[in-house]
Amino acid sequence: MTGSEASPSFRLAYVPGVTPSKWVRIWNERLPGVPLALVPVSADEVCDVLRRGDADAGFVRLPVDAADLSAIPLYTETTVVVVPKDHIVAAVEQVSGEDLADEIVLHPLDDPLEWERLPGRPALERPAGTADAVDLVAAGIGVVIVPQSIARLHHRKDLTFRTVTDAPESRVALAWPEERTTDRVEDFIGIVRGRTVNSTRGRSQTQQSAEEKDRGAAKSGKSAARKPDTGGGARRKPAPGKGGGRATAKNSRGGGTGGPKGGAKRGKPRRGS
Repeated sequence: MTGSEASPSFRLAYVPGVTPSKWVRIWNERLPGVPLALVPVSADEVCDVLRRGDADAGFVRLPVDAADLSAIPLYTETTVVVVPKDHIVAAVEQVSGEDLADEIVLHPLDDPLEWERLPGRPALERPAGTADAVDLVAAGIGVVIVPQSIARLHHRKDLTFRTVTDAPESRVALAWPEERTTDRVEDFIGIVRGRTVNSTRGRSQTQQSAEEKDRGAAKSGKSAARKPDTGGGARRKPAPGKGGGRATAKNSRGGGTGGPKGGAKRGKPRRGS
């Protein structure tokens, strides 16, 4: 499905931690007649929301099922550990997984990070969500490792966070159902990729080529209309000896090229004998 079937509004889903305000502002500036509706959704539900058509596109955390969803990676987030402000980790700028070996590291069910092995000691139970895990950190039960944007989302005055140097990183992407790549989706792709308002705004390569071809044809037509009629090419030089120009004037003064060479001289008439 393409542009002709696009909805009159654009619905944009986003997962916790992603802040779409910058792109929404640009959308409203460029397409004021097309309302953009934000659809907040959890990380484990966003793909189903897109497949059902409840959103036209969405900010997701990779990986996603590439069988029916297209995705454009946008950026990679720093991973941090959330700890109480009086925790020993708060005294340094960054830590490694080995530095957390003696800590109880909480592992919420909605964790967006892909671990081969979670550092530290496991808790008896996994928290239902990141918000629950942060509450447990504040209660002194353990620590939790999350993308930096999620740590900021759940910020509390009694907590802080520090970079974990060897933890997996979370990649944020723009995703949409491949079979519903509408013109509105292409417009939003152009915005997140930083295209200017004078660009093709994310249109497909086929559409871009067609538009450029049309512009080229129109330009050629204008050039042809403005070109003066020269009457069949370059001006020809007059043939030698034909009228007009300096040659005629020279011949009229005498000694022209038309008379016999060395003609008779004028003199006095002879006397009779």
